[in-house]
Amino acid sequence: MTAAHQVVLYGSPGCHLCEDASAQLRELQRSRDFVFYEVDIHSDPELERLYLIEIPVIEVDGLVVTQAPVDIDRVRAAVTP
Repeated sequence: MTAAHQVVLYGSPGCHLCEDASAQLRELQRSRDFVFYEVDIHSDPELERLYLIEIPVIEVDGLVVTQAPVDIDRVRAAVTP
């Protein structure tokens, strides 16, 4: 058995694009096996520096697969066996 993919959404509270991305990821999670985390970029100065003008940013297994505007098909492809 393989380990589930790790999907991380980097965003910020109050960011409507981030909220939309989160909803899309939760919907995708209904049909794909992955662990989903949300990270507030304001919790880490380095994340804030890296992603402030690019959020939402989505990583799968440590690799950025999409950012604003989010392409959920890229995430789907990355988590499909």
